[in-house]
Amino acid sequence: MDLKQIQKLIKLMTDGEVHELEIEDEKSGTKLRLKRGAPVVQAQAAPMVHVMHGGGLPMAHAPQLATPGAAGAPAAAAAPEKKAGTVIPSPMVGTFYRSPSPEAEPFSRVGDRIAVDKTLCIIEAMKVLNEIKSEIAGEILEVLVENGAPVEFGQPLFLVKQD
Repeated sequence: MDLKQIQKLIKLMTDGEVHELEIEDEKSGTKLRLKRGAPVVQAQAAPMVHVMHGGGLPMAHAPQLATPGAAGAPAAAAAPEKKAGTVIPSPMVGTFYRSPSPEAEPFSRVGDRIAVDKTLCIIEAMKVLNEIKSEIAGEILEVLVENGAPVEFGQPLFLVKQD
């Protein structure tokens, strides 16, 4: 097996619906197992994810959505807030952390000015800590995820007023 073959297999896996692939080279006795994170599918099916993805803050919006009389006014009040800023979405599935360690200061807080390439948070995925950097400059208006909470791909993490 060579690197080009492995790269083609990885591309086929990411383009298709294949989650796991195992290949054995009989000549060399080499085994290769490629595995895509199946928990992604399970996490997307969780009801809380749909609330978080659509509403930003599940605890603030879930009770209001359950009460028909109260749903109209809070939903109308929440909509302009979202339009007032730019959402920075999660680029991956994982666990959201605001700081590099529990004792450390958060990378970013509400009111902080951010520049392009400033580290905003960390998302842990499969035991790998990934620094999430800003692609825009501006001021953080709101942190939309609790520290230590699971996040989905595309889920809003921060609301930013762009410069």
